[in-house]
Amino acid sequence: MANLLVTGGAGFIGGNFVHYWADKHPEDAIVVLDALTYAGNRSTIEGVEQADLIEGDIRDQELVEKLLREREIATIVHFAAESHVDRSISGPDAFIDTNILGTNSLLKAARAVWLDGDGMEHRFHHISTDEVYGSLGADDPAFSETTPYAPNSPYSASKASSDHLVRAYHHTFGLDVTTTNCSNNYGPYQYPEKLIPLFLLNALSGKSLPIYGDGMNVRDWLHVEDHCRGIEACLSKGVPGETYNIGGGEELPNMAVIDAICAEVDRAFEEVDGLAERYPDAPAANGKPTSKLKTFVTDRAGHDRRYAIDETKARGDLGYAAERTFAEGLHQTLRWYLANEDWWQPLLNR
Repeated sequence: MANLLVTGGAGFIGGNFVHYWADKHPEDAIVVLDALTYAGNRSTIEGVEQADLIEGDIRDQELVEKLLREREIATIVHFAAESHVDRSISGPDAFIDTNILGTNSLLKAARAVWLDGDGMEHRFHHISTDEVYGSLGADDPAFSETTPYAPNSPYSASKASSDHLVRAYHHTFGLDVTTTNCSNNYGPYQYPEKLIPLFLLNALSGKSLPIYGDGMNVRDWLHVEDHCRGIEACLSKGVPGETYNIGGGEELPNMAVIDAICAEVDRAFEEVDGLAERYPDAPAANGKPTSKLKTFVTDRAGHDRRYAIDETKARGDLGYAAERTFAEGLHQTLRWYLANEDWWQPLLNR
């Protein structure tokens, strides 16, 4: 895997993967293809010497074919996607364009170069989500790789469609593909529209913490570096045509996550010098609990109640297991945001 093409490599999960891969495989060349939309940022991968950022669209088949040929790339790791459920409800067209048409364009480029060209050994790895499986009841078994698809939002429907396309290119054309369906990621470099960075940055500025519905929607929380380890294992050991579920092993209701964020913020103001001066509007800066900012708001349309991952197959076939507990990962994540205001503040200003 000396040369990799990482689509969406200036985004949250893709950017973390670029950092991870460069650290673990310093001899490899990484070509990052990213359209640099609102969620893609050059600063996310600044300093990664072996990463070459190309600003471009995954729907540009000619560009992708050129990169595959000229850079002698035999591995695509496909992260590029529109991923925010709320945005998919207010504007689904972008999700159809990027997640379905974009994936199809990538697959066509890979087929043209790898199959219709020299027939070289290759791997197209597709990153998907547990949301394609729909919503679980409180007592339902966790999602496995054989759980029927039942997407409930335009986002998850578009990802489900892309999953099917990847599968079809393997079974019809013989493209060497693997897919991983992951649970809720969190960690450094996450755009501040997602729950953990949004609530942290709101807490620092004294803004409300808007909780959908009753706050009891359950998610499986996965630290992004554990996710990257799972992808690495899949690239190394994954069987072509197979899908693997990658989870964090900790199901938590949103309210428990929010309470943990509030407690971590309060703890940080007690332990980190100068935070009260930097963020004077935070309740914690004035000795008040961050939890006073919690506010309940109207629930999201079609809000799935519970997601859970059964990662038995990934453990057995890939040797994957999450290394971080949620408590450890959340502590590290919040401290990273406090130490890297120069990364997230421009995003808020923009």
